[in-house]
Amino acid sequence: MEKVKMQDTYEALNEILKKQGYHLIGNHSSVKKCYWNHKAITENRFCYKSKFYGIESHRCIQLSVSNHWCWNACTHCWRLRPQDVGLEWNETNMPYNDDPKFIVDNAIKEYRRIMSGYKGRPGTDIKMYEEAMNPKHVAISLTGEATLYPRLGELIKEFHSRGISTFLVTRGIRPDILANLEEEPSQIYISLEAWDKDSYNLFNKPLVPRGWELTMETLEMLPSFSSTTVYRITVVKGFNDSEEAINGFAKLIKLGMPNYVEVKAYMFVGASKGRLTRDNMPNYEEVKEVAQKLSKACGYPIVSESKPSRVVLLSNMDKPIRYGNGMPMGWNSIEEESPGEYEEDEP
Repeated sequence: MEKVKMQDTYEALNEILKKQGYHLIGNHSSVKKCYWNHKAITENRFCYKSKFYGIESHRCIQLSVSNHWCWNACTHCWRLRPQDVGLEWNETNMPYNDDPKFIVDNAIKEYRRIMSGYKGRPGTDIKMYEEAMNPKHVAISLTGEATLYPRLGELIKEFHSRGISTFLVTRGIRPDILANLEEEPSQIYISLEAWDKDSYNLFNKPLVPRGWELTMETLEMLPSFSSTTVYRITVVKGFNDSEEAINGFAKLIKLGMPNYVEVKAYMFVGASKGRLTRDNMPNYEEVKEVAQKLSKACGYPIVSESKPSRVVLLSNMDKPIRYGNGMPMGWNSIEEESPGEYEEDEP
């Protein structure tokens, strides 16, 4: 009876994902079109990852390998939790383990299916459409905690064997998985909103014991990675934009010594709308102020920014490492990029 109930919940959650535009793959993965996939191919406008890291937005797959599972219940997360729709589900234990090659094959297939709709569409750049049919990058993020997939290293290796670079996004709660990857991603990306154990327990709401201690283990091992490393600090107005928080983040930066630090606005999107308000979403100037204070506290200079995405980049490197032929960043020069309105892009 319990298995039947779990299957019913699983299918109900999958149906919700489909309605939200997710293309499901196997038992636990999915691909979804990004806001910037559309803007790149129709307006020649690009995601901040293009500016910062050279990623070609029209050739970038957004992939989840853990649709309904995570070890945190973060307040700001856009992920639909079962409790949001009155369902019960064990979010910490993923009972499926699809083959990495199967996931890669179908991630590429579904991405091509998504982008195929732009052929012949008014405004489509034909050259960019043709390039989009040959994706060169995958962001392993989207929804859920990627490191709960036990064959993650094999998946990364499979993407690399096809000439596709990888950005792995994680909350850093599985240092055991990260320490034993068969192959490192092109870039490892740690998402942070909390600056100490108390703020973490309050905001990120771990669903397993020792969540903060596990995160600290990940940050401590970060300098041992040969791939580039990034902290994404999501600024939630009224929560982590104080002097205390900024000083706390500076200590975490000195611990993990990431190559890059992104200071980016929380976006009032998805399921987070039921937990936070639009007032928690800072404007670009407020994000810039936090970034300037953090730069002073940690010693990392500000090297670039993207106003449409409300993000500022800090780095301890002399020059950037690029992963594609995306728009040039203008290293050590701050560029105006927005025609006016801010874009509420996906986090």
